[in-house]
Amino acid sequence: MKRVLGMGNALVDILVNLNHDKELGALEKGTMTLVSRKEMHAVMKDTAAADARISAGGSAANTINGLATLGVPTAFIGKVGGDEIGDSFRKDMEQRQVRPHLMTGKEETGRCVVLISPDHERTMATYLGAAIELEAADISAEMFSDCAVFHVEGYLVQNHPLLEQALRTASEAGCRISMDLASHNVVDENLAFLRDMVNRYVDIAFANEDEARVFTGETDPHKAVEILSRSVDIAVVKVGPRGCLVRNGDREVQVDAVPAEVIDTTGAGDLYAAGFLYARLKEYDLETCARIGSLLGSRVVEVVGAKMSSERWKKIRAEVREIEANHIV
Repeated sequence: MKRVLGMGNALVDILVNLNHDKELGALEKGTMTLVSRKEMHAVMKDTAAADARISAGGSAANTINGLATLGVPTAFIGKVGGDEIGDSFRKDMEQRQVRPHLMTGKEETGRCVVLISPDHERTMATYLGAAIELEAADISAEMFSDCAVFHVEGYLVQNHPLLEQALRTASEAGCRISMDLASHNVVDENLAFLRDMVNRYVDIAFANEDEARVFTGETDPHKAVEILSRSVDIAVVKVGPRGCLVRNGDREVQVDAVPAEVIDTTGAGDLYAAGFLYARLKEYDLETCARIGSLLGSRVVEVVGAKMSSERWKKIRAEVREIEANHIV
């Protein structure tokens, strides 16, 4: 099996449970906000007394780690700082059998403070650090030589030359291209460029309800997934506890969410994408892809952060095999 190559911001997640939404301060609930190094340290100082947990993260990296744990050959493109946190990120990738194309930047390794509200919604304050130093010149054709699917996070849309160079190189290498649209405010701020990139290069697009609304201008998710599907082969719109809508051409399927006891929604969309792409690589039908995606997304929200224990993954793989046995087409 060829590799799934991911590209995204190489970040370390710092997860903090809030007692009240007032602790969000000026941050808009449910969004990802880019902050300066000074602002990041201020946020970290404000939450220093909280019960914080730290793990390697970043949207595309989470998806790639999920795929690797399911046994898919993977690789990841990113940039970290020449610091201990960056070394930890690299080692985490290698331990999960992910081939790292990790370059070293001048700034310290990026980090994302994930503030978890009492209703489990997450708000992110992100200092990109060295991650933002990833540039178009870092992209080479050799990275895509054994790539079946190139998965990229929409957060990179803010670096137009980098994203376009990567998408063009992947397309020329014959890769299928998958994109998660990221946060709705990021979509809104880069709408014209993002629409152009999706229309020209992307084969599979993942969006939640808010991202789909901003991208398409439609509040009805059924209309939104139909419009999104005009630009891609497969459009996926996730509608939270109501499940997801998947459309390919004139065919649309709706799959219910897998029941879960929600603790933290961090990584839900990332792991959904991992499950969906895993199934798509095996050429399963749309419903099976959505069911496996929904399974992974539901299991990760039952823990804090986007990483799950080996014991939990063992159970997930058994559940995946059960879906595969009953729904292969």
